[in-house]
This record gives sequence, C-alpha cells and structure tokens, in this order.
Amino acid sequence: MVNQTPRCDIRNCSVTFSLPGGGGKPKIVKAVNQVSLEVMSGETVGLVGESGCGKTTLGRAIAQFQPVDSGKILLDGVDLMHLSGKTLREQRRRIQMIFQNPFASLNPRMTVFDTIAEVLPKKSGIPRNEREESVASFLEQVQLDPATMRKFPHEFSGGQRQRIAIARALAVHPSLIIADEPVSSLDVSVAAQILNLLHDLRDTLSLTMLLISHDLAIVRYMAQKVAVMYRGKIVEAGSPARIYSRPLHPYTATLLEAVPVIPERFPAVPFFKKIASKNPSTDPDQGCVFAQRCAYAQTTCREKEPEFLSYGDSEAHFCACFRAGKW
Repeated sequence: MVNQTPRCDIRNCSVTFSLPGGGGKPKIVKAVNQVSLEVMSGETVGLVGESGCGKTTLGRAIAQFQPVDSGKILLDGVDLMHLSGKTLREQRRRIQMIFQNPFASLNPRMTVFDTIAEVLPKKSGIPRNEREESVASFLEQVQLDPATMRKFPHEFSGGQRQRIAIARALAVHPSLIIADEPVSSLDVSVAAQILNLLHDLRDTLSLTMLLISHDLAIVRYMAQKVAVMYRGKIVEAGSPARIYSRPLHPYTATLLEAVPVIPERFPAVPFFKKIASKNPSTDPDQGCVFAQRCAYAQTTCREKEPEFLSYGDSEAHFCACFRAGKW
C-alpha cells in the first residue's frame, strides 16, 4: 500500500567526476545533474535509462556510497548530507542495496549464517540459537532452505546468491531498498523468479524500493512510478500507464520503440524519427541535454533548458521538453 508520505526525498542532487583531460586541464563530467525525485513510503520507483546516464551513481549517492556535490537527500525528513560519524552510520543502515552481481556482493569467506547474522542488530547476550532462528526466518522469506546457512557462497547458484543478498537486506528492516539491476546477470527463468520474489516481498512487507534498470519490461512489472534519466537529468516521470502508452519526451519514446515486440500480439507504436546513435562527446553548456541527438530539436532547445513541468489532470505526468508530446 503506497502512502503519500515521501520516504526518500531527493532535491537538486548533483554529482560530478573529474577526469584527466588534454593539456593538463581536467574534464568535469556531470554524472547526476540537479536531480529531484520522491519515493513514497511503500512505493516502488523504477529508474530507467541507457548505460552511463547516471542511474547507479544516483543510487550510490542516496546510499551515501558516493560523495554528493550539492543538493539534499532526505530519509524520512532527515537530511543525510548534514550527518556524520555514528549518526550517519545509523541512518545508512536504513538504506540497503541489492547489487547487480551476486557473485561479487557476498564475502566468499563468510557462511550464509555469518553474512546475515553480521547485520542483525547488535544486542549483548543473545544466544546463538536465537540468532540462528532469526537467520532461518529471513532465508525462508526468500525461499531458501535454512539448512543451507552453514554453506559458503561458492556452493550456491547465481539466483540463490541473489536471494541471500535480498535476505541480508531484509535483515536490517530497511526503510529503503535500492535494487541496482538486480537480475541483469541472471538467466531469464531465474531472473523471473527473483522478480516475482521481490514483487511478493514488496506487497507483503510494504517495502519502499528504488529499482534501477535498463529493462523497460521489468520496470513496468515492478514499479508504480517510472523516472526516465538521460545524461544525469530526469527528463520524464509518471505512472507506467502514462509513460508506456503516451510518452511525452522523444527520448522516452525512442527507448520504448527499441523494445522488441511481437507485432501480431503487440502492435508497434509508430514512434517518430530516429535519434543519433551515439552520445555527444561533451555535455552541452546550455539548452536541453537531449538536443544534440533529438531529431525534433529547435533553436530554443539548444539555447534554453526546458522546465520539468506537470502534464495531464488525473495522474501526475512530468516532462522536461519544450514540445512535450507534440513532436
């Protein structure tokens, strides 16, 4: 059940990287550029976009794994940017990440029991058998046999390892879960099982989740809200019903057109002109971030940055485009 209270509120968040450039002058890359995004309590927000658009960097910034240059990241109203030391560590426990590669996200020298028990709340005097019961309950939640808790990660398949990673995240009773491409390295059938598991856990435990993915079908299945990211900017956001049936931004339309479909069952929507296949080598100094690839760009698009405005009346649908839905 989605509550209308923001669990995670990201306001004008920016992350830049300095890379070596010609002539000794470093090149500044705007990985995340003035991004604002709300994740309501009990809601799953899907963050989509092509590789290199800044999705993972934003996720790592929210979890405080990545330094943020400017902006605010509020978790239940607490600004993580102003915390440090023990207070920050306590708040960071409330944000758990499920990483893309289950073969790298688990310590190969720790058993499943140690991996999950390590993150349980530290309370003195808890008997080992009670900790085993707690670990067993979390393994059962992710549909793993508790008898396997003495095994090491190399004794499990990729799908089983990802279930262990999910159990570890749940053990903290997190306020926000950031799932970064959680099934992209798994076989299709195994990926479907993990997605069904996350879907069921979300509903039964009222999880709040930011799902980062490049797979539009996964996001449509899992998310109640979709945010489309391009070159560090959110260019469109709204419900899956709105985004997938009538995209307002040309980039969103191009992403949807690139999804292979079976014409007999799912007639392809005749989306518009093609875009340039490659990203420009440099960020634009002004104007829309998509203007250099957009076949519908006009002079205004190259000179002025479009505002992120709301369209429609029954459902919130936001877009940053001067010709939203009119190209």
